[in-house]
Amino acid sequence: MKDSEQQDEGAKKIRKRVKKPASQPPHSPATPLDQLGWITRPQLSSLRKLGIESVRDLLEHYPRRHEDRRLFDQFPEGESERSICLCGTVGKTVFRRFGRMRSFEAELEEKAGDLLGGRVILRWFNLFHVQKSVLTGCRVIAYGRPRLRGKRLCLEHPEFEIITEEDKESIHLDRIVPIHVAGDGISVRVIRKLIHRTLSETDWDAWIDPLPGQPLSWGAAMRNIHFPSEPEELETARRGLALRELLGMQTLVTLRRQKAQSPRGIPKESPEKLLNRFLESLPFALTGAQSRAIEILRNDMSQRHRMHRLLQGDVGSGKTVVAAAAMLIAIESGHRAVLMAPTQILAEQHFRNFSTWFERLGVSVDLLTGKIKSGKPSQALIGTHALLYKEEALAGIGLVVIDEQHKFGVLQRTKITASESAPDVLAMTATPIPRTLAQTLYGDLDISLLDECPPGRGKLRTAARDASKLPEITAYLRGELEKGRQAFIVYPLIDESEKLSAKAAEKEIATWSHLLAPHSCSLLHGRLSAEEKATVMESFVEGSTQVLITTSVIEVGVDIPNASFLLVENAERFGLAQLHQLRGRIGRGEHTSTCVLLEGSGSPEALARLQILEKSNDGFFIAEEDLRLRGSGDILGTEQSGLPPLRIANLSRDADLLVTAGREALRILGSDPTLAQPHHASLLKLRLAYDECLTSLGS
Repeated sequence: MKDSEQQDEGAKKIRKRVKKPASQPPHSPATPLDQLGWITRPQLSSLRKLGIESVRDLLEHYPRRHEDRRLFDQFPEGESERSICLCGTVGKTVFRRFGRMRSFEAELEEKAGDLLGGRVILRWFNLFHVQKSVLTGCRVIAYGRPRLRGKRLCLEHPEFEIITEEDKESIHLDRIVPIHVAGDGISVRVIRKLIHRTLSETDWDAWIDPLPGQPLSWGAAMRNIHFPSEPEELETARRGLALRELLGMQTLVTLRRQKAQSPRGIPKESPEKLLNRFLESLPFALTGAQSRAIEILRNDMSQRHRMHRLLQGDVGSGKTVVAAAAMLIAIESGHRAVLMAPTQILAEQHFRNFSTWFERLGVSVDLLTGKIKSGKPSQALIGTHALLYKEEALAGIGLVVIDEQHKFGVLQRTKITASESAPDVLAMTATPIPRTLAQTLYGDLDISLLDECPPGRGKLRTAARDASKLPEITAYLRGELEKGRQAFIVYPLIDESEKLSAKAAEKEIATWSHLLAPHSCSLLHGRLSAEEKATVMESFVEGSTQVLITTSVIEVGVDIPNASFLLVENAERFGLAQLHQLRGRIGRGEHTSTCVLLEGSGSPEALARLQILEKSNDGFFIAEEDLRLRGSGDILGTEQSGLPPLRIANLSRDADLLVTAGREALRILGSDPTLAQPHHASLLKLRLAYDECLTSLGS
């Protein structure tokens, strides 16, 4: 059978599975759910809490997994690392109390006629509503990981559904069943029914243009991702939907790039006397990567169009020196230069460094933060987001340097670069971003990479250990302190939490002060006032404090060459890329430095993940691993990137689709340049995956 005939047969099967009522006109994807007329008010309220308000929102509420309920797993005989899906009958139920903890247990039995097979305990803690629905004699489907508790095999807090006689002819049984994220007041089962009916009443293909070369239309892909006939249909549907999602994202990035490449700009020609004097005064030679980056910046800044460049370099690669060179080029050509940092700690550190470098060249430097007001006109201005609220501080600027630029929201970045003086923009990040992700998030920026580190740095070694090794680690730390070194001890929380099982900085400082006495310990976290932070950091910089008990507030910008030890407790609660950033706080001096990642949950999987950092100091390799393990949405939030969250695409798995989507975006916009107008009527027919992105360009 030819491919086209197979597609026709597949389409017939889909139409047969999900019929559209003849009397009901097809809904538009934009139709509000309250206009359908058959979703109850309580359901609408619960869906709204999940961010679901339109037909499109509901149908893009994709399943997080599927269960093949044509054949269930056999009842287990022992523990398993794999979650299983069981169907059985509830026997005895028991309600137990353990002090303030209460549990409800139901014995799930495997029955085939009159024969009794396997048996497993379903257990829930403090979920009182469960005992009202899981009753003796009812049929239950349960999904979870079997664990031995004493001599009994249990599924703790399993996902479950009650099965009725009617379900044998329904969408809930004897087929591949989607499992969607549920919400307060609305169950997985109800969401499944709502999506099934909405699919039958919506003709997506009347609203969405097909993409060239795609085996499925958007409507067919939507139906297959929710209710496939066979497991093999899922990946084809997922990739088709992922391509459309990435197409919307790449269209926005392409439009951003076209906007950024506007000819509006001021060339900056300078004799470079200041730059040459600065480079000659440095006590070290530039790396090849630094020299190449400076040459590229000189060329960019001499052009008539504005520079929009991202300088991406691993921790310790020397981005600040490159930024200083760019600022001197702008200053010597008759403009002012501004550097914006995400925290006061980092801004003050930059101010100290730039004052040392620039003032001996006769270049004035000033600092502006939320607590420190600029009191004099300066050629170079260092500040935090407070710069956004003082227009006179930004007058006449020719260059804006945005340090750790992913820490700023897209609107903040836009505001500081929108000055009438049309400044060039140099964005910097030490957060290693996978190349596929960087091309998407920063498609409107040219990217330069610092892939070398300056010589003279000490060796940095990393060890991932479980919590039982803490006494040995403490003894090693004391030895480092007795040599005159300094250390960071990092925690995921400021205060203890009833919801999270993790240590907190405010409680642990007392323990460390006792264990490490007479060596001094201080506490640093984000809730301290600016004055308190400054005092703590000054004490640490001067060496009066030897150990800093802190949170991830030190993730960027803290440069203490004498700090040679970093301990991260409950390291499993951090991403790999963030841990790599944290360990960049040490290894900046000539001494060998040690980073210890302490895994506190007891999970072998979590320890194995941390051991990736033992194998490599390459931030880009680590970022790729982080992307693979955690997904793109967890690495960089959409608020910082200005892009919507990916609902079904995965930038690690779908890198080839990202390239295809980029080419298709160029083709679409090239065939109809008026699409760059965000409210153009033809967008209704094009219906890219994220129309709201295009609309946002008008704001």
